[in-house]
Amino acid sequence: MEKGGAHIASVAVAAPLFSISQTQSGECLLKHYAGKLSPRSLTLARKLFSHPSIQERHFAIADPESFFMEDPDQRIHRFTESSIELSSRAITEALNDAGLSKDDVRGLVVNTCTGYICPGISTYLIERLGLKRNTRAYDLVGSGCGGAIPNLEVAASLLNSFSDGVVISVSVEICSATFQAGDDLSLLVSNTLFGDGAAAAVLWKRPEGLQLMSSASSYVPEYRDAIRYVHKGGQLYNQLSTNLPHLVKHAVRKVVEDVTEARSLELDDIHHWALHTGGEKIINTIRDEIGLPEGRLEATRRVLSEYGNMSSPTVWFVLNEILSKGIKKGEWGIMIAFGAGLSAHALLLRRA
Repeated sequence: MEKGGAHIASVAVAAPLFSISQTQSGECLLKHYAGKLSPRSLTLARKLFSHPSIQERHFAIADPESFFMEDPDQRIHRFTESSIELSSRAITEALNDAGLSKDDVRGLVVNTCTGYICPGISTYLIERLGLKRNTRAYDLVGSGCGGAIPNLEVAASLLNSFSDGVVISVSVEICSATFQAGDDLSLLVSNTLFGDGAAAAVLWKRPEGLQLMSSASSYVPEYRDAIRYVHKGGQLYNQLSTNLPHLVKHAVRKVVEDVTEARSLELDDIHHWALHTGGEKIINTIRDEIGLPEGRLEATRRVLSEYGNMSSPTVWFVLNEILSKGIKKGEWGIMIAFGAGLSAHALLLRRA
């Protein structure tokens, strides 16, 4: 990856304007589904919503009342419109921050897992932003919460196809478009954890920004049922295993070892850690497994508190939080994302 010289020039994130506190969100859900959930589920839901790790989430909805009245067709329409709007905001800001315009864009890679449309989101973005009609565009699906890093790998490879210009890497999820209510523990946890958001990164060959040094992935397909979407009645239902923290931690440790050992780096050499906000329990389990000091997780904790888990864009929100505090020249950083597959991904970065 280093040989190609890909650097992250800028990162921008976008969240829906509508936000709601965990307390309000819990009250709203219990109001609408008190008659559908068992007494045990209602008690558990109250406990989950009261956990202090998440204070607020953002949703691409006009208001809660209309959200609970949606049919499947209305949901995919909202997914389409919201994913385009949030992605466009993130791309525009990222280009502006890098001092670039739409005419500099040569390639576009978009990933999502919370809705399927054909043609993909990329074609809508070409139209909405007025990108060149010969832009090389790719849509990736099915990577779940870990999708941002495979996206970035594809974008970096695509960048090498051009003599000039930039490639945009976009992760966008409208998790609220997959909302379901029921006594299943996976649904109860999902309803307290996930939010909506988008992120965009500009990649260029200039020796400026964050250099992409190396990446690693680990797949454990025999555990795919531990974290995935399943189809029921033509709609997506989130499926999460109670054993997920234990399963994920080993895969994460493997990819961290792969990218650090390749450069003969120790954990103490890594100044910045952008860890996906998979939830309080998973964060703590990964921290303990790889021996991370709690202080390295400040950005991850903050994003979890203010946004929850937005699936694939979340790791970009964490990196953006780190960038806002500043990364010094020569400092190392690691992005870590994990999710459906079961999969884990790590990307080693260094400030040029």
